[in-house]
Amino acid sequence: MRSLTLVVSFLLVSAAALAQSDRGTITGTVADPGGAVVATAPVEIRNTDNGAVYQAATSATGNYTLSQLPVGPYELSVAVAGFKKFVRKNIIVNVAETYRVDVVLEVGSASESVTVMDAAPLLKTESGELSHTVDTNTMNNLPVLSIGASAGSSGIRNPYAVVQLLPGSTYAPDVDIRINGMPANTQAMRIEGQDATNGWYSAQSQTQGSVDAIQEFAVQTSNYAAELGQAGGGLFNVTMR
Repeated sequence: MRSLTLVVSFLLVSAAALAQSDRGTITGTVADPGGAVVATAPVEIRNTDNGAVYQAATSATGNYTLSQLPVGPYELSVAVAGFKKFVRKNIIVNVAETYRVDVVLEVGSASESVTVMDAAPLLKTESGELSHTVDTNTMNNLPVLSIGASAGSSGIRNPYAVVQLLPGSTYAPDVDIRINGMPANTQAMRIEGQDATNGWYSAQSQTQGSVDAIQEFAVQTSNYAAELGQAGGGLFNVTMR
């Protein structure tokens, strides 16, 4: 009975991990002007599109992590007694990306605030994976999304055609996808975190999402997380509107 319970628990955890792979993460450290970390500092991030709020607090080492964030624009704020409120705007979270936002508080009253509107692009320093993200606006303006037989057997625009823009990649509609010299058609495909890989043959158009319904299309080409080890020639991750 115990063995059965362990197996069921493992399957549930695995399913949860697979279902969450279409989200992003923001992590960082909160420190005071002298560089000392600030523990138990409340961290709040708000989706500026729909108003959804996510909250966390820094650990004893001053670190915080807000994971499983749906893709979209965010605003991060940190309010600690004795310091000015820190606000960071215009944070864009993409599929399967981890961003680092370190916060340095300034001494002052809670009624004061320090707002960062524009900053240098966030560098991904938390992992070594290589990925490429294509949003809906870019896909709609690309000539590679042809209509008709060249788009595949379905005869509709094929979002997987963006592979033609990736370095070291080749794509032939419903024939093969090859990433970084890996064997053809060994990629894995996820739609909203759910496995949509066609394991029998290479007709990608049978499992593709509608271009008009896609919010973002991300392609991870190498060094992705171990939980995605079944992907050989790249991981395709689709987030719907």
